[in-house]
Amino acid sequence: MIKVLATIEKKALEEFDIKQPQNIEISYLEGGYSDKEFIEKSKGAKIILLGETRLNRNMIEKLEDAQLIQTMGVGYDGVDIEAAKEKGIYVCNGKGINKVSVSEHTIGLILASLRRTVEADKDIKRFRFEESYNDYKERGTRTLKSTHVGIVGLGDIGIELVKRLKAFGPKISYNSNSRKPDKEKEYDIDYLELDELLKTCDIVSLHTPLTPKTEGVINKDKLKIMKKDSILVNTARGEIINQLDLANALKDGQIGMAALDTISPEPPSKDHPLLNLREEIKDKLILTTHMAGITTEDMVNMQKNAWNNIERVLDGKRPINIVNNL
Repeated sequence: MIKVLATIEKKALEEFDIKQPQNIEISYLEGGYSDKEFIEKSKGAKIILLGETRLNRNMIEKLEDAQLIQTMGVGYDGVDIEAAKEKGIYVCNGKGINKVSVSEHTIGLILASLRRTVEADKDIKRFRFEESYNDYKERGTRTLKSTHVGIVGLGDIGIELVKRLKAFGPKISYNSNSRKPDKEKEYDIDYLELDELLKTCDIVSLHTPLTPKTEGVINKDKLKIMKKDSILVNTARGEIINQLDLANALKDGQIGMAALDTISPEPPSKDHPLLNLREEIKDKLILTTHMAGITTEDMVNMQKNAWNNIERVLDGKRPINIVNNL
């Protein structure tokens, strides 16, 4: 039997009754774990199947038999991919699997922010229907069509978001590591340098991976140049935004709203700056629990992708979606 170490709850892997490769034996390491616990549990494992993606150099250097580190989702920022490359271990992810659901969730956050639906819901449940209605008439709201949307990161999810935004008709610009002239022509979108995008766009949506270069890239200096009534949306990684700087920007009125599916850390501590805003500022922030990319369809497809890739490696084939250039 071939040993697979899974850092995923057993019930999660068994929930959808998806066919697994033959002749494997799954060992589980559920919940948080120390380096020592992982190293001990991973002895003899040929496959590491990651739900929690924390896998540092120390852990990887102790892997003696592993051929593949497979993440269930798209993110692999917690894996030291260089250490794995040095060991000759493939690191693969679920590239593009949840691109539809994340882009849909992003649209939902944008619309909820523009129309202030969360605030309206709260007011009505507090028996403030007339006050809320009059406030909306006085302050006004905007259509998505009337806005300029800036997308930071034009990967799989960014492209799916563009496709969905086209139905609403806003102007769309993007920033990415490199220009994509074919996409600019296909979708009639413009490339802008990051600062220019932040200065000119009404809505800024983050879809860039977390790397040393992007960690904290949205900080107080970037927030200061955004429009006073702009909306910042993040369905990527919480660490891309400096959390304290964002809290201060909302307090000081430097931006209009933020809608976040991800914050840092997760779960947040009770003293997290975004959870301790003044009452009158709280309506400027919409939060969801990193749920954008975990629909039932996503979870099924993530497992299918993982098992298929594991089977490829066990059959002596090259896996797909390799992220460490091996």
